[in-house]
Amino acid sequence: MTLHGEYVSRVPTQSEAVTAVHRALAALPRGRWVLAVSGGRDSMVLLDAMASARAHEVAAVATFDHATGPAARRAARLVERTGLALQLPVVTGVGRAESGREASWRDARWHFLNSWAEELGAVVVTAHTWDDQVETVVLRILRDAGARGLAGMRGAATPARPLLHVTRAELAGYAKARRLHWVEDPSNQSRAHARNRVRLDLLPALERVHPGFAAWCWDLSGRAAALRADVAAWVDDALAPQTPAPGTVVVPTGPLAGLRAAEWTLLWPELAARAGIAMDRRGLARASTWAPGATSGSEIQLAGGATIARTGRTFVVRQLY
Repeated sequence: MTLHGEYVSRVPTQSEAVTAVHRALAALPRGRWVLAVSGGRDSMVLLDAMASARAHEVAAVATFDHATGPAARRAARLVERTGLALQLPVVTGVGRAESGREASWRDARWHFLNSWAEELGAVVVTAHTWDDQVETVVLRILRDAGARGLAGMRGAATPARPLLHVTRAELAGYAKARRLHWVEDPSNQSRAHARNRVRLDLLPALERVHPGFAAWCWDLSGRAAALRADVAAWVDDALAPQTPAPGTVVVPTGPLAGLRAAEWTLLWPELAARAGIAMDRRGLARASTWAPGATSGSEIQLAGGATIARTGRTFVVRQLY
């Protein structure tokens, strides 16, 4: 049984929690996996459950010390000790303390994880939960995201997130049942981070006023993810995009004749993503207004060194640098 978030009245029993985690991992296809394990509770549940059920598929347990202080060091050491005790290979990365910003920490961590995944011919697995997804959707709503953004983590093929349908309450029950050890990240209580403000203040307040709001956010993300998948399938079938060079996507103009601006707002993010471009809201609005009347030889600039050009028979989306 999966509960609808932390904002429910009944706490799952330990046996229900263990069952929920094992059921989620059973749905993960066979593969080679790099487990992203921070040393926090949720990722230690992922490590324990994968070691119990699918240890032979674990290419490596990967942990990253952000060099932000004693808690980060303790967490990395805990992952190392636990992984080795479970007879799993462990790789550790160390960041630079002077980087100092959350975005730079995230970029460094993902560079480390993706590098090891590529080296080992594996896919990164994270311990993101139902609650993480709900928080992401709320953050996207606050940033006025479109359908693609509202899909949150349910719209991305990688990394693998087998616990995304499992709640934090269930992971807490699993950790208690298995008597797991973890290190609490002190930054999780800091309201300096927007996600923590959503988790600690905004979502509980919204649940009190509108019970079921978190579940509604989850359902909204499912509808957005389905729409995103439909758009991707239409692009493949109707446009058969070409990628003549890295960071470049070319599509024919013929099937796009007659699209309205609102329909372009669904299409452009899909095409841009295939060129490795993340469109901001301003760029999306400009591109969607420009496209219906674009003439051969015209071009618009996007943020981050990207362009969209109209040729005689194609649109060309290109990341220049």
